[in-house]
Amino acid sequence: MPKPEEMYQCQTANCGCIYNPEKGDRKGKVPKGVDFEQLPEEWKCPVCGASKKAFRPLGSAS
Repeated sequence: MPKPEEMYQCQTANCGCIYNPEKGDRKGKVPKGVDFEQLPEEWKCPVCGASKKAFRPLGSAS
């Protein structure tokens, strides 16, 4: 299982979609193993259509 800082959560209202690199994004045709930072800039949330800028890391390095 990836570390929380490797997963990103959509911060738009009523969404909360989590991008997990171990699963990728079937709808967006992103294969397993692709880190969030490697996603193309035009990638959108598969749930609400938000841009990558709407996502924040689940964990933070402390």
